[in-house]
Formats: sequence, C-alpha cells, structure tokens
Amino acid sequence: MNTGFSPRRPSHHNPSSIHFAPAKLNVRLKVLGRRPDGYHELVSIMAPVSLYDRIELRTTPDRRIRISCQGFPAPSDEENLACRAAIAFFIRTGVDGGVSIRLTKNIPVAAGLGGGSSDAACVLMALNRICSSPLSGKELAEMAIGLGADVPFFLMERSCIARGIGEILEPIENWPKLWYVIITPPILVSTSWVYGNLNVSAASSELELTRGAYQYIISHLKKRPLDIGPILENDLERVTAGRFPVIERIKQSLTEAGADGALMSGSGPSVFGVFQSEDTALRAKAALGDSHLGDMFLARGLA
Repeated sequence: MNTGFSPRRPSHHNPSSIHFAPAKLNVRLKVLGRRPDGYHELVSIMAPVSLYDRIELRTTPDRRIRISCQGFPAPSDEENLACRAAIAFFIRTGVDGGVSIRLTKNIPVAAGLGGGSSDAACVLMALNRICSSPLSGKELAEMAIGLGADVPFFLMERSCIARGIGEILEPIENWPKLWYVIITPPILVSTSWVYGNLNVSAASSELELTRGAYQYIISHLKKRPLDIGPILENDLERVTAGRFPVIERIKQSLTEAGADGALMSGSGPSVFGVFQSEDTALRAKAALGDSHLGDMFLARGLA
C-alpha cells in the first residue's frame, strides 16, 4: 500500500514507554438535532479528569500489533480502540515495525467516561513521538475522528467546548480547578440505544440552535466566580435515567453528600458530583462508601 510516506523504523533506543490516558466528563451536553449522515449535532463542555488508564507500549520489528488487557474487562483484539489506533497509525505512516500494547483499564468500559477514546488518542500521540513525529497535529486529528467522535478531544489534553459530532474543539481558558466524585453503577447502557430513544429530529433551525447553545456556554463561562450549577445539563440523561432509576438515586446521593451539582456523563451510566475542594470531595466519597451504588472514584480536573 502506498501511504505517501517512505518506510522508516521507530526509534529503538527506548522501545518501551508508559503513558496515562485520562477519563473525561461531559459537564454539559446538548443534543441539537440528527444530521443527514445519522450522527447527532452536539454542543458540549468536556473536561479531562485524573482517572487514568495505564498504557505500556513496546515497539517491535515484526510489524505485528499485539494488545493485552487487565483491570476492567476490555477486548484484547481489533475491537479495542487502542489496537485500532495503532493499526491505523502504521498503515497511514508506512513505519516499518509494530507494537505491543499492555493496557490496564482503570476507567470503567462503556461508562460515559471516554476511556476507549482516550486510549486511542494516547496510542496515536505516543507512537507519533516514538517514531519521530511522521504526522502533523492536523493529520493526527484526521485519524482521530476516523476512530471515534470523542478521540479528537483527548488529543487536546484540556477542557474544551465541543461542537459538531465532537470534532470541532475550542479550548476553555481558566476552567476552574474542581474535584469530582464519580460513581459508575453496575448496569450496561448502549450508546446507540440512548441516541435511538432520544426524541430529537433534524432541526430546520439547527444553525440557530447551535449558535444559541454555544453562546450560552460562552456567556456563562465569563462570569466570576463561576457558578457550575446552571451549566450542568445533559440531554441524554432523561433517556438513560428513564430506563435506569439508579441514575437519579446516585445524583440525589451526591447532592446530599455536599456536591454543588451532579450529572450523568455522556450516555451514562456514570454520574459525577462537582466539588470545590479535595477535602469536600473526600468527605463525600467517605460518606457514600457504604451506599453500594457502584464503582466510586475521586478525581481532580486536569485543565
């Protein structure tokens, strides 16, 4: 296959490297309409947090892509986005070699936290560095959107306003330093099912809706001090919570434990509470420790 690049080999002076892929939270998620291509038009605030998957990469000379996983269950084949990212990288660049990926899943899978997308972005960026940067930032972003709608966000490595299907990204300056308690209940939620049951159609005034949803975020972010409460809104929550009442129970529990607000992330089922300090978040996590609502994590906002 002619990829447009001359064959090259990765640098083997340090063939093994360790990387950390953060989770994300949708602090706001507005679904504005369904596009002709079947995707949904979104306006969202996405924030990376300090809940990480651990990725160890070891470059190999045999052109094979291998992946092994531990922690939360995840595919150990091409169904894994990290593996698909590596395959796409070597095909696109023509780099002569392969990679072994050891993935420790600390982020729950299919939980609305973007773990798989973060892993894919992490692998793309790490391989690009290891292989002496054959791809520009623009080319990495093009590859990312081909892997999944959330993958481009994780290339940014900071909080962003996301539009389109998530690929139009605008970094947020001075996003507040917040802490989060995240709870993932033991239920399975299909993203396609959630979107399929969302009562939204292609809007004739989609541009106007997008502009209004975007301007609301911009105007609110200018306020100091920032009141996070009015921002917390997720259009997908009513679908998931309608099917799984535990979502509302978790939100209520977090609020009663002292959160400034609580919201479901993405299509769920993870729910997070927002806290102004580590101490208040720690106290809330301790208070909820015996609630048996699901896996619980304490995380700080990264940027």
